[in-house]
Amino acid sequence: MKTKNLVVYLFTKYDDDTSLLNFIRNYTQHPAGKIHKLLICFKLIDKKKILLLESFLKKINYIKFIDPYKYNDFDFGSYKRVALLYPKYNILFLNSHSYPNTDMWLNKLLKYFDDKTLIATSASYESLYTSLRLKKFNKIFSYLKKKLDYKNKFYPFPNPHIRTANFLIKGLDFLKFIKNKEINNKFDAWQIESGKNSLTDFFKLKNYKIFIVNSDGDRFTLNNCKFSETFNYRNQKKCIISDKHTRKYIKSTNFEKKLYEFNTWGEKS
Repeated sequence: MKTKNLVVYLFTKYDDDTSLLNFIRNYTQHPAGKIHKLLICFKLIDKKKILLLESFLKKINYIKFIDPYKYNDFDFGSYKRVALLYPKYNILFLNSHSYPNTDMWLNKLLKYFDDKTLIATSASYESLYTSLRLKKFNKIFSYLKKKLDYKNKFYPFPNPHIRTANFLIKGLDFLKFIKNKEINNKFDAWQIESGKNSLTDFFKLKNYKIFIVNSDGDRFTLNNCKFSETFNYRNQKKCIISDKHTRKYIKSTNFEKKLYEFNTWGEKS
């Protein structure tokens, strides 16, 4: 059976039009290296705005998907509805601020993709529980309550997990994970990325192979993903997919970069 590949780009009403333009420019400039379908998911955007945005998209072939859900259940809610339509596809999910950063990007990711595999283009060891700090002493009681809640929901540092800004997974596999999850706020979305019931941990328990792939086309496990040089390390020279946090690191001062590196990888980074 012919392998089916789908690249999903999500664009929401909360995003600036330049995010879509940046994606289109980089998508057209960097060949994917693998046959695929491109789906652009419009979330919480009215039809008039979509018609306007479509004027930017005349030069590319894509599937238009207008997410019918009327409430904000964040990226993962839209991904679920796309996966329901394409359960037998290998799906690369890209959030609104992501775009290809190198040639042959899809080919490099699919090189290591097989059954029972989850692939991302970056990862982190950061723990939201460990990194939570008291900012104002008069807020100590609310801080302690929040700290306890985070302790129940997130592992302490180190907390290895893939970053869900962009990841490659089979549609059916994603549906197994997301099936009954409610995503009502940003905290729910954070738990999906790095909580005790995260996407990473779900597939770890099922003995899936989890890899990080960089622009050299090399793969790394979660145990050594820092050395992929894709996120908050060595200027991210080998980042395969750019997103807002990778760009934030690049634009930071040397002092800020050291702080990001510490939060992401720990003292010995």
